[in-house]
Amino acid sequence: MAEKKSVSVKLVNMAGEEVGKISLAASVFGIEPHKQAMFNAVQVEQANQRQATAKTKVRHEVSGGGKKPWRQKGTGRARAGSSRSPVWVGGGTVFGPVGNQNFIISQNRKEHQLALRSALSLKTPADLVVVDEIKFGGKKTKDFVKMLKALKSEVKTLVVVSEIDENLFASARNVDYARVVTADNVSVYDVLNADKLVLSQAATKQVEEALK
Repeated sequence: MAEKKSVSVKLVNMAGEEVGKISLAASVFGIEPHKQAMFNAVQVEQANQRQATAKTKVRHEVSGGGKKPWRQKGTGRARAGSSRSPVWVGGGTVFGPVGNQNFIISQNRKEHQLALRSALSLKTPADLVVVDEIKFGGKKTKDFVKMLKALKSEVKTLVVVSEIDENLFASARNVDYARVVTADNVSVYDVLNADKLVLSQAATKQVEEALK
């Protein structure tokens, strides 16, 4: 059986009206998803977002403890040299986070591209919308919401465009169920986390060129 070279989907305008068909590269939008590559990509992204600011005080950073709590012998109690000891309540912490942990991990480019192609390929034609052009004449949230409603994307939606202008940014920033990114900044996690994927025609071409 011959391998498919393209995936055909509807091309619509911002009003949700079909204006034609568009062929998407099957090598980007129609491969067999690689689960491990996607798992690794998400793990890398989430690990690299960690701030690593957690810190506990070690023995020499805890206040107090300058005086020996009681004499060495004759009290019947265990020896104690300082209330800063880790065995005391309020004492220093042993092996706690020190505030400069490094959680950064990486994924090679080839595997990351495979992960992104896999994530895109998981989207069915019902989950994927290609719009001929996404452009707004003003900064109005209601216009952005109107577009999503027309595209039947009133769910968690990732909107991918070739570039984000000021009008689009201002119109979309208060819509909590939608996220707008540029084609060169699409992450595997964002694609997997979205119920609907909306791409402009120009962004579709950029994604294909980057991942072919």
